[in-house]
Amino acid sequence: MEQLTELGFVQSLQDFWAQVENVLSTGFLGQPIGRGVLALVILLVAFFARGLIAKLIVATLGKLAGETETQFDDKLVEALKPPISLLPVAAGIFFAAQAMGAEGDVDSFFISFTQSVIIFAIFWALYRLVKPLLKLAGRVQQVLGETFIGWVSRILQGVIVFIGGAAILNVWGIPVIPFLASLSLLSVAVALGAQDLFKNLIAGMTIIAEQRLAKGDWVFVDGVVEGTVEDVGFRSTTVRRFDKAPVYVPNAKLADNPLVNFSRMTHRRIYWKIGLEYRTDSETLNKIRGAIADYIEKTDDFAPASDVSTFVHIDEFGDSAVNLMVYCFTKTTTWGEWLAIKEQLAFFIKKTVEEHEASFAFPSRSLYFEKLPDGFAPETFSPPDEDEDDADEDDTEVPSKNRSKSVKGSAKGRGRSTKGPQPKGRAVDGDGGDKGTEAGDGEEGE
Repeated sequence: MEQLTELGFVQSLQDFWAQVENVLSTGFLGQPIGRGVLALVILLVAFFARGLIAKLIVATLGKLAGETETQFDDKLVEALKPPISLLPVAAGIFFAAQAMGAEGDVDSFFISFTQSVIIFAIFWALYRLVKPLLKLAGRVQQVLGETFIGWVSRILQGVIVFIGGAAILNVWGIPVIPFLASLSLLSVAVALGAQDLFKNLIAGMTIIAEQRLAKGDWVFVDGVVEGTVEDVGFRSTTVRRFDKAPVYVPNAKLADNPLVNFSRMTHRRIYWKIGLEYRTDSETLNKIRGAIADYIEKTDDFAPASDVSTFVHIDEFGDSAVNLMVYCFTKTTTWGEWLAIKEQLAFFIKKTVEEHEASFAFPSRSLYFEKLPDGFAPETFSPPDEDEDDADEDDTEVPSKNRSKSVKGSAKGRGRSTKGPQPKGRAVDGDGGDKGTEAGDGEEGE
């Protein structure tokens, strides 16, 4: 023992134990380890119990809201559920600091942290309450439009985020006013280099104020885009084309260019020109026209002539047909329903034309020759007799049973072509060249 004492081993053990005692007494932020462990346990319990506590609070509030007839309070309770779950965490931080007995800077840190969590929970709740509160203004939404309410919601949420951030910075002793002053100087520099951004922002406000479009509208801007509006943002508007590809259009283009909003149509038009043959007599044309007019007038799918322009008349004498114009509007503007109504009208017109033993015309052209050059008069085609066909087949070198149909057809055609005098410089004796030119009357296509 004396030898261990002389070597200083005992003193080393005493020094080591002193270090252990020091750690146990001040090892956790200057506080005893036991208090630190207790503080951690409190934090863990508060963190894991936050969901249960929030459910209990929300369930209690939900019962009170369920007793009312309106759905507004139910939406408020649902919006408050996530922020409420932060309150047990804030309480856990506070009680953990009390259990640890923190002092000085450590105590100030926990107090600031607890206040920050509470402020964050309050402003988060306000952020989530913006949309349910704005939905109360039902009449205002009908007058100003859903897009305008969406913009107001975003602006209010941005203001809440800014004020909440400033409140948290103030808790930590960070001055907000000098920070805002520096932002104002920065904003001037940004404004000079972001003129297009502010131009699009002002254009977006103009679109909202004029209510040119809203979510779900079918719009067309010549040379820019055509599709369905999905969102009107501060800088650009998202339009999904009919091939399902999104297009992000700067608001300035929507504000400066003519915009067609097909969703605002009161009715949807059908405009046809139906060509009937020239051989159709006047009485038949009049009956067909009257039948179509009666169908449009008596069918409920079409708008009455007192509300919209409706015409069924012989419109013009075309190049190859007498054109009957059908001009009417459907009550529905939905594309699928409009297509179905137009289809039924097409079936009725075709049936009516067939019942009156008339026919639809199609583009055709007739050629008339007043005088042909000598030797180019058309010759009458006479089909060969069966005996001639058999003789032609016997003259061929290939047996008939081994010849293809195309060869047989070619053999039948030999010897039946007519030859006439050739134009000067075109006649060729023997093989090769043009051996003959056939001419005939112009035929009218049908």
